[in-house]
Amino acid sequence: MDAKLLPRALAATVRAAPADTPVVCLLGPRQCGKTTLARTLAPYYGYVTFDDAVALALARSDPNGFLAALPDPVILDEIQRTPELLRALKLSVDRDRSPGRFLLTGSANLLLLPRLGDSLAGRMAIIELQPLTAAEQERAPGDFLSTWLAGRLKPVLAASPEPTAASALAARVVAGGFPEPLTRTPARARAWHRDYVRALLERDVQDVARVKEPRDLSRLLSLLALRTGELLNISTLSNELDLQRDTVENHLAACERLYLVRRLQPWHRHAAKRLIKTPKLHFVDSGLAATLADLAAEDWHGHRDRFGHLLETFVLQQLTAQAGWTDPDLRFWHYRDKDQVEVDFVITRGRRTWGVEVKATATPTQADISGLRRLAAQCGDDFAGGVLIHAGTHLVTLGDPRFLAVPLAKLWEI
Repeated sequence: MDAKLLPRALAATVRAAPADTPVVCLLGPRQCGKTTLARTLAPYYGYVTFDDAVALALARSDPNGFLAALPDPVILDEIQRTPELLRALKLSVDRDRSPGRFLLTGSANLLLLPRLGDSLAGRMAIIELQPLTAAEQERAPGDFLSTWLAGRLKPVLAASPEPTAASALAARVVAGGFPEPLTRTPARARAWHRDYVRALLERDVQDVARVKEPRDLSRLLSLLALRTGELLNISTLSNELDLQRDTVENHLAACERLYLVRRLQPWHRHAAKRLIKTPKLHFVDSGLAATLADLAAEDWHGHRDRFGHLLETFVLQQLTAQAGWTDPDLRFWHYRDKDQVEVDFVITRGRRTWGVEVKATATPTQADISGLRRLAAQCGDDFAGGVLIHAGTHLVTLGDPRFLAVPLAKLWEI
């Protein structure tokens, strides 16, 4: 498998945007496939990368002159490295609003960068590309999310699982979705993940934040990998790292801007009482989290608690990516109340609300959906359904047609 050449489900969105928008910005983690996708979809565009030191220096020293000399249309790769160019870009677009002039890529979330967010807001189409989903790796449509939300999932009893099913699932989770390590052995993939983080900290972090000691940020990432899928506690991290709270906040913001981690905000409803207001933290890629947490596929049984949180991160990675190409208006949250009742993911579109619980068990039970029932009670008529995603093979209802137990494999088989 050449993972770099696998079809991307987001391609249709990227292809359509330049037809009516002067500037399209394709954002996502480094090495997730942005440049390959952009150059594949726009082969006739000129191309400039700001990883090239000469191009970077020219763009920074004379933004207007640099832009005037570019071919039209053009791909500008790693745009976050040249904030100086964005004002010139805005002026150019104001003079000529012809669609499809600029296709930008960026390995930092520009809307989280104080210097860049205001320049971009409302002036371009922004599309986020994530690492390869399991569905993309299998060349499947990746329609699980849209199928479920539309009410088209139907119960079905499957054949008995293969003896290797659990180990294959664990291997998929620890592999993650970055194209390059998917072509390697597990040991070489872990080496790639470590080199990836090292390169980001040595080269890219200063583009998005003031970090005096990259080593402290590396230590923070290792701690966060052990806590992916858990409530974010800045005070505890500060104490364990022996760093000021403000420093931890700054380093955490840098990790978010570089698409290493994401905060999952708590769901709330004005009428809902006793809800925890703390966000959860998830890595953007389960493979990267597994490497930094020293988890391998064979740890599936021996470290079930830690693997359970990693599995949550993997599922969130699949669902948010699928939302990107099926329903970008969906929003993702988590639910937890002061009775310790929780739901891993809450998905909303307007007031319509769905719940997702993730369990590593192959034999789901009614007890596993207590959180979904609590969420349904909080939502009332706005509750549209819940799924318990599990490691088994049967797709069944759990005592109520609103609640389905769904095998993990459906994430890449539908």
